[in-house]
Order: sequence, then structure tokens, then C-alpha cells
Amino acid sequence: MTAPLQPTAIHAVPAELCDCGFRLLMIRQFNVGAVPPAFAIIDQRIMRMPQRLGRHGVSFAATFLPEVMSWLIDHLGRPSLQEESGRSYRNPRWPVVCWHDQERYWPSGAVTVEWFAEVAFQDHASWMAFRTHWHQSLMGTTHGASPCQGEANRLDDEGSEKEFADDALQQA
Repeated sequence: MTAPLQPTAIHAVPAELCDCGFRLLMIRQFNVGAVPPAFAIIDQRIMRMPQRLGRHGVSFAATFLPEVMSWLIDHLGRPSLQEESGRSYRNPRWPVVCWHDQERYWPSGAVTVEWFAEVAFQDHASWMAFRTHWHQSLMGTTHGASPCQGEANRLDDEGSEKEFADDALQQA
């Protein structure tokens, strides 16, 4: 039996998958009146934890964990390439990463803002290779561990595919 879902839970949440990428819950923001917001950093296994800045605030940089970066570089090349002139440019095969926020209303009456990192791959084959290799991490588990218990109530049915990748690619 799992404990009831709480706004303060920081357990890993399975990624929401789409045709060419995923959405991963990273931060939960609590706004209480006129005081600066408080942030709960969600435990997950694909992206680096956002850095806390000072007493109040979080850096909204979204960066892959070192082992994920190494895998991506091995399969897609470095994120930045250089022209013959020495000018750098973005590797067009590299996935696009952007932020998405969504208000969430809790049964207790609390209201939070959920911050998701959205990752959209440039082609289906790269996404499928990533999805296959990093499946357990995308599901919020590590090898041999049981699935995460903290966010048992998914917003959508298991296995449903999200349609946010097109929006993420258009923003890039």
C-alpha cells in the first residue's frame, strides 16, 4: 500500500513519453502569499538536479546527467560543432530541451506549480535508441530497484503518448 500523494513528495516520477521525446517533472514550486516561493527538487535519473541559488530560488538550467551526456555524445556527436572557420554552431542531431510549467491543485487545498523539462529528439530512430537504453531511468527507477512510490497518481493513463514534442521543436 502506498502513502497518499503529498505536495511535498520529492520521489521520482515516471517521464511522460511522446513520439519523439519525453516530459520529466523536475521542480515543484510552492507560492505562499507575499514571501518568495519555495522549491522542492524532484528526484529523477536523467537530468542533473537544478542548482539552488541562495536562500530562495532555483537555477532553471536543464542539463543531462554526465552518464546520459556521454551516451548522447557517443550516439549523436557533441552538442556543439565547429565550422571550418572555427565558428561554433548547435549540432542539429542534438535533442531540444525546454521548460513547461503547469499549476497543480492538491486535495489538501495546496496549489503548486510543476516544472517539467521537455526533451524532443530530432528523429525517431535517435529517440527510440535513447528510450530503449534509458528505459528504467525514464520510469524513475534504477537497475534492480522497484518503481517510484511518491507520485502514484499519474495525470494520464499508463502508456499514453504526449503530443508536446512538436511544440518543443517549434520553440527551438
